[in-house]
Order: sequence, then structure tokens, then C-alpha cells
Amino acid sequence: MKIETTVALSEEILAALSRRALDAQHRSEIVEAALRAYLLRLRKRDASGDLEIINANAAELNAEAEDVLSYQVAL
Repeated sequence: MKIETTVALSEEILAALSRRALDAQHRSEIVEAALRAYLLRLRKRDASGDLEIINANAAELNAEAEDVLSYQVAL
């Protein structure tokens, strides 16, 4: 479902967009595609931030896991 909204753009951006777009519908598709790409890039960046935190604490986390595993008995 599409929801119509209003977005304020600089004259420079609007002119560049208008040169690329065939019509108003195509202009909306270009803006939507650009926002999807930008939001995906942010999501990937945020996920890599989590990986950095895990890697920074890997030694401690691995030691904790080894300690827990040492309590297991063979069946």
C-alpha cells in the first residue's frame, strides 16, 4: 500500500531528480528506491556495530562458554 506524503527537497536535488524522472510516478519510484538503499545501508552498518562489540569481548565470552561446557558430563 502506498501512502502519499510531502517531502521538502532542495532546488538542486529536485532539479536533478526531475532530469532523471520520466514523470511524477517515476520520480516517486526513484525517491523510494533511494530511501530503501539508504535504510538498508544503515541496517547493515548497525549490524556490523554489533559484531564489533562481540569481537571486542570475544575472549571473555569464549572463556565463559568454556567454563560452562566444563560442567557437562559425558553420557
